Amino acid sequence: MFKTKLSRFPATGEFYISKIVDRHIGAIAALILISLLSSWSGTPGVRAISNSWEGFLWGVADPVISSKCLVGIIAIGLLSAIFARGALIVGCFVLAAVLGIVIHFFQLNLPGTEIVLVIFTIILSIMLIIPNQANFIVVALVGISVGLFQGYTHGESITEIGIIPLITYIPSMVLTQFAVTICVRQIGDAMGIGKINRILSWKISIAGLSLYAIAIVFLSNSI
Repeated sequence: MFKTKLSRFPATGEFYISKIVDRHIGAIAALILISLLSSWSGTPGVRAISNSWEGFLWGVADPVISSKCLVGIIAIGLLSAIFARGALIVGCFVLAAVLGIVIHFFQLNLPGTEIVLVIFTIILSIMLIIPNQANFIVVALVGISVGLFQGYTHGESITEIGIIPLITYIPSMVLTQFAVTICVRQIGDAMGIGKINRILSWKISIAGLSLYAIAIVFLSNSI
């Protein structure tokens, strides 16, 4: 009788983990759907934002409708779950994205934006494949680099924007990046990526391989 009760605990734990993962995946999917519906008139590579409402909508949409950016966000979220202070990595990434937008609007050029962004994403993916080798400072620095170039990329996609639309664009972009990254971090934490004996480490490795393959395709298209 006692053994039977014990044997149920792992199944219950796995069910709980599955529910957490499903909940956060659902939240990310809902956010992506909302973003796509918000920009239903099209997702042009370059556009003008004429008012604060458009600034808000595109700020919400840009981080997730851009595949290159979304892959980087997912990689950072999973890697941040390795560390107890991983939320700092998320915060640095988001702040770096804001800095990237500011750099662009001050007309300071960052060369090879898309290629550099994809290269840093590939580095993050490799860290996911072998998470035992991940170093907090290295992950934070790469995350900052990804955020910086993502923000600059968002700035490049806007041809015209006033001060008021920009004020609504930046907070909504930050909200989307932070929400998605934290959700992915929670998924990684539920899957045991931060534990010494990760019970589902093979899923993390598969996720890393998938992101790596996607990033390689992006790189080949950018060169």
